[in-house]
Amino acid sequence: MAPRAYWKGTLKLSLVSCPVVLYPATTSAEKTRFHMINRETGNRLKQQMVDSETGDIVESDQKGRGYEIRKGKYVEIEPEELEAVQIDSNHTIDIESFVPSDEINQRYLNHPYYIAPDGKAANDAFAVIRDAMKDQDRVALAKIVLTNREHIIAIEPLGKGLLGTTLRFPYELRDESEFFDDIKTPKITKDMVELAGHILQTKAAHFDPSKFKDEYETALKVLVKRKASGKAIAMPERDEKPSNVVNLMDALKQSLKGGGAKKPAAKAHGRRVTGGRRAAKKTQRLMARQRKVS
Repeated sequence: MAPRAYWKGTLKLSLVSCPVVLYPATTSAEKTRFHMINRETGNRLKQQMVDSETGDIVESDQKGRGYEIRKGKYVEIEPEELEAVQIDSNHTIDIESFVPSDEINQRYLNHPYYIAPDGKAANDAFAVIRDAMKDQDRVALAKIVLTNREHIIAIEPLGKGLLGTTLRFPYELRDESEFFDDIKTPKITKDMVELAGHILQTKAAHFDPSKFKDEYETALKVLVKRKASGKAIAMPERDEKPSNVVNLMDALKQSLKGGGAKKPAAKAHGRRVTGGRRAAKKTQRLMARQRKVS
């Protein structure tokens, strides 16, 4: 049984429309969470709103929203005034355009949602919109209001339904030049790049999220279980930090010799094995050439 819908409204493509529901595609329910407690009583602590100047506790009926127009000076906004800001896309996902998916920079991707038809009567129109998108191989862009905020949402087919991913606005992204402009451009040899490329080949794989293991989450569950059963918790010794690599070429060569690189699977296709042999021979030639230079 599907969980309670996060949003209900209408998906609209020109004159074709159908009622839809949105469900969050992610969950943090399985995450281990801790609460703040009183060490003396073992009771859970609760937070209270306190006036930053007087230190007095502020009750619920005294709380309001304000926008800081200058340091320490706020203009108060009433709930009714916020409701007066009506946005056309409050209950409608009106598709405005279709774009190639590879044109959406991944930095803009925010939160994913599953979009499904709301009721049997919506199935036909929903299927028409979904299948038309499959044929065009494009992503729909539309506007949607979630939690009183307008978002751009990218919509694409996913199985029998649709996947909607809210996008960040440009003002929410930092300019990469602030972080990349100071990166120096060192002189590196072609051989170094080729050796690094061979290391990449030995680690080539396919995206398989089922192999992702949250080792920290597993360790937390073990910790809580041991603590709850009264067992002692052994403090692990700190690993020494590895020293900085002095010679980059030596590190690349050592990596190729067996620095944790996985060997190709035995049942790989013959064509891939042949390619691997060619890569190995090329690597040997590169290393031999480097020895001569040394």
